Amino acid sequence: MAAANRIQQGIRALLAFSQPIDYELAAQYLSDEQLDAFKRMSRSEQLHSLNVLRGVLQQANQTPQDLAIVALMHDVGKSCYHLAVWQKTLAVLVRKFAPALFQQWSADESALTLWHAPYVVATYHPKWSAEILAETGANERIIWLAEHHQDDADQWCDHPHHSLLVRLQQADDLN
Repeated sequence: MAAANRIQQGIRALLAFSQPIDYELAAQYLSDEQLDAFKRMSRSEQLHSLNVLRGVLQQANQTPQDLAIVALMHDVGKSCYHLAVWQKTLAVLVRKFAPALFQQWSADESALTLWHAPYVVATYHPKWSAEILAETGANERIIWLAEHHQDDADQWCDHPHHSLLVRLQQADDLN
């Protein structure tokens, strides 16, 4: 299932140029500063984030504003270094089939060379997203959710934001 979702994400990224971006929907949830940061993301990441937002909105009758914001902004850290689709795909494949190499190639946060960037961005974008959100004045819950959106949610089962993290991850994994 995860592989099929990744393939669909890759196809959507390749076709992103032809899809409209619903900035009005994003503006319903984001501050002006957050919307500016959202617009710095790649087109495919903007479309993905809007789909994640739609996913969390469909999960329940009530969606906290903070969850809607982090759905839109969880990947904003990727705007620090834009990657080509092939680079993103390569990072996913290496993480899956050669995790030791992935760990080695992503170990240095500052190693943003053409070769290392896909692994570094995949590893550190949650931290960068949290930093960008902090700069926009986001609250602690939004920052925490962005920073931990790639973590194994089970390790946070006693954390007060666990249920929101699970909702975010479910929507992210499907989109």
